[in-house]
Amino acid sequence: MSYQLFLDDIRTVEMVYPKLTEQDFAVIRNFNDFKSVITSQGLPAFISFDNDLGLDDNGEVAPDGYAAAKWLVYESGLDLSNLKFHVHSANPVASVQIQSLLDNYIKHLKDAGNDE
Repeated sequence: MSYQLFLDDIRTVEMVYPKLTEQDFAVIRNFNDFKSVITSQGLPAFISFDNDLGLDDNGEVAPDGYAAAKWLVYESGLDLSNLKFHVHSANPVASVQIQSLLDNYIKHLKDAGNDE
């Protein structure tokens, strides 16, 4: 079963994608749930990333969308070669970080696949 994932602590799907609804995505509000859903359901067909995910239960800055992207690349063990994603964060620096990390990793996977 294929699904789409929307990672954002505040925004609704409709705020980012006016023609779509919450019915079209698994809406995830924090890093731990992001890992949990992907671990249990597998890699989504599409991920929409916010970066700033508010505060955790202790009032500290919560792990962000960049941490989620790093987890995908460095720890998940999933094949990301066909990952489709969009970064909808309003944080321009973090947006570039997430976009670049995933673009470069996916390009590396595809280039490595062509070497065989």
